[in-house]
Amino acid sequence: MKKIALIGSGGSGKSTLARKLGMKLNVEVYHLDALLWKPNWQPTSKEEQRKIQMELVKKEEWIIDGNYNGTMDIRLREADTIIFLDFSRVLCTYRALKRMIQYRNRKRPDMAEGVKERFDLNFMKWIWNYPKKIRPVVLKRFEGLPNDKVIIILKSPKEAQHFLNSI
Repeated sequence: MKKIALIGSGGSGKSTLARKLGMKLNVEVYHLDALLWKPNWQPTSKEEQRKIQMELVKKEEWIIDGNYNGTMDIRLREADTIIFLDFSRVLCTYRALKRMIQYRNRKRPDMAEGVKERFDLNFMKWIWNYPKKIRPVVLKRFEGLPNDKVIIILKSPKEAQHFLNSI
């Protein structure tokens, strides 16, 4: 595990798992939310997103957490290990709401400067709809990957903790 792509719904714990994994493996962690959002929630262009990620995946080792379906192909192509946090919508929604309250009007550790946590109804809808709309697309992408990729699908926080403990 030298190049790890970590994917999952908002609120699934991607950033937390990425940090813990990075510490265990001594591998640099890159949070896409911190790299692809500018102050006041201004998004980077798709072109800039691709450029940033193309540079990241050239590195010898990395853990990159984030979804960004439009650029996921870059990470999936270059990763040797793909970890998919396939948690329930109820858990992810709860965690996202909890995070919004905990960091309200402050920067989260996995976000860029000037990007303060806020309540976003569209984001909450995206999380709720993730299992029906996004999950099938992600799983379909896995089907087209070469057999030498290690794909780990974790279904619960308990499985994620067990995975982390096994390293």
